[in-house]
Amino acid sequence: MPADFNGTWDMVSNDNLDGYMIALDINFATRKVASMLKPQKVIKQDGDSFTFQTISSVLKYECVFKIGEEFEEVTKGMDNRKCRSVVNWDNDKLVCVQKGEKKDRGWTHWIQGDELHLELACEGQVCKQVFKRM
Repeated sequence: MPADFNGTWDMVSNDNLDGYMIALDINFATRKVASMLKPQKVIKQDGDSFTFQTISSVLKYECVFKIGEEFEEVTKGMDNRKCRSVVNWDNDKLVCVQKGEKKDRGWTHWIQGDELHLELACEGQVCKQVFKRM
């Protein structure tokens, strides 16, 4: 049985967001604002169908997907690029591959205890975020 990602999650740590955003060609001012935000994630899971919401004081981003089905994603609020994304299970981890302008781009979510871990990757840069279940 895959992991249960349902819930509301508050950010508790955020390592190398700046490096990740530089790899995405995001400007200095936007990077500085983003580094001060503590977004919340709201995840709704129904079998292999997911809705991920990332909510902060300046942004609300929603991503809806089904495991194994490619979809078009606009990375609104980050670099606003279109990419073709597909999410699959790797044991209890959700692994997304994003194909577009940037190389080696994607993310991995997994649960460890009462923490949600997220690694965002792009062109050799990895941002590691941890969220606590509320």
